[in-house]
Amino acid sequence: MESLNDLAPVVVKRKSVRNSKDVCKSPSQVPKFEWINKYRKATRGQGVAKQALSPLGTTLTKLNMYRKTEKSSDKKGTVEREKGSNRDTQTSRAYSNLESQGITSREDRNDMVRSFSHTTSNKAQILAMPQFGLRDNLIRCELLKKEDLYTYREDFSFFLGTYNVNGQAPKESLGPWLSCTLDPPDMYCVGFQELDLSKEAFFFNDTPKEMEWTKAVSEALHPDAKYALVKLVRLVGIMLLFYVKKEHAEFISDVEAETVGTGIMGRMGNKGAVAIRFCFHNSDICVVNSHLAAHIEEYERRNQDYKDICSRLQFRQLDPTQPPRTIMKHDVVLWIGDLNYRISDLDVDSVKELIDKKHFEMLHSHDQLKRQIDEEAVFVGFVEGEIDFQPTYKYDTGSDKWDTSEKCRVPAWCDRILWRGKNIRQQHYQSHMDLKTSDHKPVSSLLVTAIKRVNDDAYKKTFEEIVRNIDKMENECIPSVTLTKREFHFKDVKFMQHQAETLSLFNDGQVPCQFEFIQKPNEPTYCKPWLTANPPKGFIAQGGSVDIELEVFVNRSTAPELNSGKQQIEDILVLHLERGKDYFVSVTGNYLPSCYGTSIYSLCQLREPIQDMPQKTLCELVENVDTANIEKPLDIPKELWMMVDHLFRNAIKQEDIFQQPGLRSEFSEIRDCLDTGMPDSLPGSNHSVAEALLLFLDALPEPVVPYAFYQQCLECCSNASQCEKVISMLPQCHQNVFNYLAAFLRELLKNSVSNRLDVNILATIFASLLLKSPVKQDLAEKRKTQEFFQHFLTQGCS
Repeated sequence: MESLNDLAPVVVKRKSVRNSKDVCKSPSQVPKFEWINKYRKATRGQGVAKQALSPLGTTLTKLNMYRKTEKSSDKKGTVEREKGSNRDTQTSRAYSNLESQGITSREDRNDMVRSFSHTTSNKAQILAMPQFGLRDNLIRCELLKKEDLYTYREDFSFFLGTYNVNGQAPKESLGPWLSCTLDPPDMYCVGFQELDLSKEAFFFNDTPKEMEWTKAVSEALHPDAKYALVKLVRLVGIMLLFYVKKEHAEFISDVEAETVGTGIMGRMGNKGAVAIRFCFHNSDICVVNSHLAAHIEEYERRNQDYKDICSRLQFRQLDPTQPPRTIMKHDVVLWIGDLNYRISDLDVDSVKELIDKKHFEMLHSHDQLKRQIDEEAVFVGFVEGEIDFQPTYKYDTGSDKWDTSEKCRVPAWCDRILWRGKNIRQQHYQSHMDLKTSDHKPVSSLLVTAIKRVNDDAYKKTFEEIVRNIDKMENECIPSVTLTKREFHFKDVKFMQHQAETLSLFNDGQVPCQFEFIQKPNEPTYCKPWLTANPPKGFIAQGGSVDIELEVFVNRSTAPELNSGKQQIEDILVLHLERGKDYFVSVTGNYLPSCYGTSIYSLCQLREPIQDMPQKTLCELVENVDTANIEKPLDIPKELWMMVDHLFRNAIKQEDIFQQPGLRSEFSEIRDCLDTGMPDSLPGSNHSVAEALLLFLDALPEPVVPYAFYQQCLECCSNASQCEKVISMLPQCHQNVFNYLAAFLRELLKNSVSNRLDVNILATIFASLLLKSPVKQDLAEKRKTQEFFQHFLTQGCS
């Protein structure tokens, strides 16, 4: 989202872990142990931008000499920052901006935290700089195992706030919410949901309300302290702001942000999460703000959203060769948001009666989130404080009255705050009834967290002892490992169905060892694209072990060649030990062909389910070889007809159709039905069938409008008759599919009062699937494809 060049207050990037076992199993838990004499920049994706590292010193062998130049300020190792030129080289406009004029532009936020010189209090994190030298990795591993010898804990306060603002602009001061504590918190993590409900925000992820709410927050922070905005991240209407007291800015480092959409097809950002991770002193912290699926009956979908966020939201390491870091790989995880869990088994009058009597404990026993946590379905290891405030949803906007609309929603604690980690205690957990802008009430929690800090003298002593012991080690021994298995077979692999098996390595040698899966000759990567080894490289201490997950997952890019038989589930992994020998691991399996990832042409030739067809026939169809036994082709693929026909008969008036995701388990049943012909009718909810249809279109090797016609579509997008002419030129089966889908979508639009669809929504969703660019599509092209397809959604279009 914004540049981090001026945002990194601590120049040593580090990574703490929860226990030494994780580190010694694999260096994927920590960044590279490498000394460099130049700035290094890492470019991030959406929500994260550039980050610069200051000079880090010379070499590991010069570490002790380098450390002697530092100045300790107290017996616990808090160090005065050097007052020489290093401090003056990097400055920040942020504090004066924030104090005098608030947040005026996105660029101003780039400089919100000052970058400081390398300080001794951060030096324990030297162990975080990755490099694949055995000696360096062993030092890092030993330092992590002995972390308790050179760190101590100090309490800091974190204010957490969450507010679903229902698309409203700020109309009142947020002070009663954000300044409700007697003493100013050390940090603020403030999350919003439904920041903007407009179509422009949903389709193009752009909204002026980002700046409006950021300014409202900045003006409402505790008046007795000065704060810096460290990071802002937003996905459509889900936004997270992270502020720190000015005096703590120098101890914040390794700031990263990521986003995950869990809307339709797992992409749309109307639901999902944003997250910020950072290091504070010697502790790694991750803050997540999420908005999960709505509606009282959709608790399983909310569970799925949570699991998707945990698995898909990953922070790329500073070293691009390292595997990403997940949410749970942090010392502290703070989770806020509109989780949307409701009250079950009670009608609206019974719920309101319990609220009036303040019988919150009894009401909480019917809370879906509590029940799902008790069943260990979600948030395992998380803690939520006692709820002694009334539900925060749903109110009439501008009042404290419960929902009086026709739907008369049952009150619920949708807005929640949970945490995971040790040495955390909650000071308060409350709602704020004074704020009436939205149909939700904001919630806040104040957590006091014991953060790890470094005792410099103890660190130096520990480090030197480790180096002395390593000097005595006999490094001439050849590394050796034992593998639990060398052959793996994955049975009945299916499209978008994850399978995994564990390969365990045991270091039976006399020295630590470094392993890595390496590329075979003339191959671009160490494995086929449908296979992943996690972690692909690592470090194992003497007598230690590591578990490697071999994961198989077939997606839209790998399915076509597996469907046709051009590729098989077969690969050989080469496991290399540094200064040791290579081991060979065989991976095989059988793939069950699917209509997902099969071309429109091929499917129109098949009257039987694809899994009933000989592999030779499927291969010939891909190569356009004439097959004597094939009858007249179908007008459209039968699988497409089954899904559209099901939706036409059952979902024409379904609210939020094509906007609300289905369940993954139901998608698996739908896929199997289409591929095997059993059962006769499609299983699953309307939302699951709708999403299965979108996934089908997305997985086509050649889109409905073939790539060769893409440029013509862009050029004539403003002329309806020219658009129709282009479609008339498509191959017959593609033309049939296009017209069939357009006719179905026009029928949906006739029922827009019930299903809440409109031309813009359908054009946005379907244009991106029917008209794909052969290269990356820019925003201007995206809008042209939508304009093109809109001509076919109007009632008068032929």
